[in-house]
Amino acid sequence: MDPNRLKGKNILITGAARGMGEANATNFAAQGANVCIGDLDGDEAAKVAETINAAGNGKAVAVKMDVTKREDNAAAVAATVESFGSINVGLFNAGLNKPRFFMDIDEDNWDMIMNVNTKAMWLGMQETARQMIAQGPMEGHPYKIINVGSIASRKPLLDVTVYCTSKYGVLALTHCGALGLSEHNITVNGYAPGVVVTPLWEQLDKDLVDIGFKEKEGQAYEDIVRDALQIKRVSYPKDIVGTASFLASDDSDYMTGQMIHIDGGWCIQ
Repeated sequence: MDPNRLKGKNILITGAARGMGEANATNFAAQGANVCIGDLDGDEAAKVAETINAAGNGKAVAVKMDVTKREDNAAAVAATVESFGSINVGLFNAGLNKPRFFMDIDEDNWDMIMNVNTKAMWLGMQETARQMIAQGPMEGHPYKIINVGSIASRKPLLDVTVYCTSKYGVLALTHCGALGLSEHNITVNGYAPGVVVTPLWEQLDKDLVDIGFKEKEGQAYEDIVRDALQIKRVSYPKDIVGTASFLASDDSDYMTGQMIHIDGGWCIQ
């Protein structure tokens, strides 16, 4: 790993206290980036920041934030700028899921998932772009927005209609953001995982048993690996961080509006 690959990058990451967000924050900092750890769980975010700072390369700060509130997104951007002097990358990773069959979806289920997965991403993108525009163009490189999508934006899934809808929205935000922000030299890309063993997926595995879609915990993993994946294993955050680092780095300067799949061959385009 090049400890200077991301030197000079000041990155806000939402949902960064655990799972893919934590893994990316740690990996980015190990490559020289400064990272702002945004999460609803402020205590866990602070622990991640403490671990990163103890490692001694890129710096980290923690911010408690509710991603569904505009003022919290603005405050997280401001904290990044106050701590590191500017913001030049935003990674919007916060997300949740709660499975329901189509006729069992209610307003609470819809609003909860759509607010966190799609509305919050729009708010974060907008507040981050607002600061980037105010800073003025960077010399030689674009600003970068990175959105975390999902296989669910390409594959309709019986048990998670609202989650699929929210991630189709993420894909649209990525495409439309790339068009709308290009005049400000801001690129917008994303990556779309499949099954990643994180606290979100571990909870989903239990929920699928509760709604009667699976008979036992772990069956969702087994069925997807057997029936859907060309690479016959589930993934882990370590399988994601390389692509995320590429998107945060100067190596991705000449791309925008792209959603890269990291899904073991679930979706072959």
